[in-house]
Amino acid sequence: MASFDGMKIPPEQREYIKTELEPLLEDMVTECLTDQPPDPTAFLVQWLSEQCGCKPMTEKELILENERLQKEINTLKGSHKQISEAITQEKYQNPGADSESEEDDDDDELMDEPPPIAERKVRTSVSAEAYGEWNQVREFTPPVHPKNDEAKARLTDALSRQFMFAGLDEKSTAIIVDAMFEVTLSAGQRVINQGETGDYLFVVDSGSVECLLKKEGEEKCVKVVKKGDVFGELSLLYNLPRAASVQATELSVCWRLDRETFNNIVRTAATEKRERNMAVLKKVPLLAAMDPYELGQLSDALMSETVLPGVAIVEQGDTNANKFYFLENGTAVAKKDGRDVMNYVEGSFFGELALLKNEPRAATVEATTKCQLLSLERAAFNRLLGGVGSMLTVKYS
Repeated sequence: MASFDGMKIPPEQREYIKTELEPLLEDMVTECLTDQPPDPTAFLVQWLSEQCGCKPMTEKELILENERLQKEINTLKGSHKQISEAITQEKYQNPGADSESEEDDDDDELMDEPPPIAERKVRTSVSAEAYGEWNQVREFTPPVHPKNDEAKARLTDALSRQFMFAGLDEKSTAIIVDAMFEVTLSAGQRVINQGETGDYLFVVDSGSVECLLKKEGEEKCVKVVKKGDVFGELSLLYNLPRAASVQATELSVCWRLDRETFNNIVRTAATEKRERNMAVLKKVPLLAAMDPYELGQLSDALMSETVLPGVAIVEQGDTNANKFYFLENGTAVAKKDGRDVMNYVEGSFFGELALLKNEPRAATVEATTKCQLLSLERAAFNRLLGGVGSMLTVKYS
């Protein structure tokens, strides 16, 4: 956790954050990642209620509690940003201060910082790599592990179907592929142990592995991961201990990616992707009712697509519609029965009618210039835009 020196936070509050809040937040995130509920906020409210022995909340109480928690989350995010900026500014202004006064500051640090928490063998807090010193740009040279063109093609295809790699350009994807190291697992061999620090993610190239979750002293298989799938990414994404154990069910070949390459290439791309998506979403007036936390969730679920001029993005009458679109840049036109009925420019959206009403596409939307689109699949649309979906509808006349 980054130091709070220089911030106007009393020592007793700093100690309270480290000894009381951080362990609770880590446990909350671990439980949420293990179960991966469709509504994380409601799940965490219920989990907190169980921890304190409270009776289950009514639906109205849950809604009010959800609103309160979202406000607290936004407040915490603001605090983290403030702390990070203050630390970065201090290091920039006094780059040699730490080494020059190291001996003098030792006693002060011992007095200011609370004693270490026993038996918490985690890498650091959930936020440590996202903010503060962990997030400082360092010189980085990615490793290169030679592999043939066929293996590179398989890996590139597998990565293209994973959300966390969707924001990578061709060059960055090639760096990730080159950095992956081949690992062969025999049947029953364990590659990840629940509770350990995670320094790698894996892509299954052949065979299969199973994820084993230990509860009340007994392990239970909760997921089988097969060729082309990724596992072990949550520890790297959220800097948490391994949520489950993973072992091979048969002779299997996996490709392993190290944490440092992941952080420097994938995490950076994911941050840039979120910022670009947020910029687009903020141009949509009807999304103004969504708070920053909700917009962030929506941003993370969006996938980028490129469409050339003259190509139909959606087709009138299509009964298999499963995507909603935001136009990031470019222009497009909606055509109904061959007649132009609406023009789209940067910040426009379309495709919601078929998802909301479960009907065929009402019109064809065709790119008139090269278009960069952000798409949202049906399940994510219903989950993230259910509250404002009815306001998004546009009728074609």
